[in-house]
Amino acid sequence: MRIVWMVFVASAFLGLLPNCNAAAAERFVVGHTVVSRRDPAVSIKLPDSVHYVGSDQFAFSKPELGAFDAAELFAFADAGKDGHIRKYIWVQFEGYLPGHPDLHFTYDSPKHVTIGGLDFYEDIGVTSPKPLKPGTDSKHFYSLLASHGYQRGDLMWVRLVHLLDATKRKELMIIYAESLAPTGYTAQQLDEGGSDHSKWAAIAAALSRRAIQSIQITRNAN
Repeated sequence: MRIVWMVFVASAFLGLLPNCNAAAAERFVVGHTVVSRRDPAVSIKLPDSVHYVGSDQFAFSKPELGAFDAAELFAFADAGKDGHIRKYIWVQFEGYLPGHPDLHFTYDSPKHVTIGGLDFYEDIGVTSPKPLKPGTDSKHFYSLLASHGYQRGDLMWVRLVHLLDATKRKELMIIYAESLAPTGYTAQQLDEGGSDHSKWAAIAAALSRRAIQSIQITRNAN
């Protein structure tokens, strides 16, 4: 049974995230544009102020579920001479595997934005460097950046999530982040309960505008 289960998981994973040869045809980067032929079929053009770092494909798993979710990410970033991140844009395509039809994505953010005719949930926050849990998409993303010499500092971020359809089993996630250093504040100061949290609303609104202006999405023919 274990061998059969491993074959099933591998087949399901490959069905969602194709092998390297197929991936080159279905999702790839041209300059500063991520081109996806499916789920969704879009081109995502990013600004020249970030550089393409690389991509990664992986599955999420839990002991009680086995492999249940799979993702493909593309990382773009910019850093100072010391390697500390000044800005990054994280583009991720994700979906639950067929063996778990009961799982669905849930988001409760009341704020929505529209980019290229697609509706996105929007969340905004701040973060400080901290240990990353193995197996998470954050671990994959920041490990990819670290392997190219990028270093984390205090960041402010905008997370945009588009659910492909009513089943809520596939999503496109884009995270736009900037260093907090130019603001003169730390994540601890701006976070809820921090000494300068009253300043956060104006900073977050400006960050949201920059994020939305930085991302251009057009739909591709399937």
